Amino acid sequence: MKRKAFVMHLHPGCEAEYKRRHDEIWPELKAELRKAGVSNYSIFLDRETNTLFAFQYLADDATDGELAQQEIVKKWWHMMKDLMDTNPDESPVSGDLVEVFHLD
Repeated sequence: MKRKAFVMHLHPGCEAEYKRRHDEIWPELKAELRKAGVSNYSIFLDRETNTLFAFQYLADDATDGELAQQEIVKKWWHMMKDLMDTNPDESPVSGDLVEVFHLD
């Protein structure tokens, strides 16, 4: 099992809507994430900077790199693009974080 962490940026004033949409995440999107080997997925918000910190476990044989090709993922990105910084393909602008400490 691998751990992955990354950051994204939420537009000011969009906190409640971002949370609401995730509270109602589509079952088919959750199924696609699980199929790709993603589990224990959490997103945290730093309210001072509007930085979203995401953390997830990835199975050793995870195919998370292929998620961007899935229609359900593209549909989710399209719905979320008004709330956060996005790339031209509507995917969230994100940056991977480097693990510098871990305590089991």
